[in-house]
Amino acid sequence: MKRVYDKAADALCIVLRDVPASDSKDMEEGVTVDLDDEGRIVGLEVLDASERLGLEALLNIGIENMPLEKIPLG
Repeated sequence: MKRVYDKAADALCIVLRDVPASDSKDMEEGVTVDLDDEGRIVGLEVLDASERLGLEALLNIGIENMPLEKIPLG
C-alpha cells in the first residue's frame, strides 16, 4: 500500500494494489475509487484532502490493527 499526498493539488491518493485502474467511481464530489478490470478496488483519491480530513489527520495517516500474526517470519 502506498499513500501519496500532492500538496499543489491538495489531493490524497491511497494505492491499495499496484495494478492499473481500468475504471473509477465517484463516491461523492471529490472522492473517487479506482477499480481494476475485475471491479476490485485498487485505490482511492480524495481531493481537497486537507479540508475534508483536517491537517492533523492528514499528517497522521496510519494503519491500525495490522495483522502481524499473518506475516511470515524468516
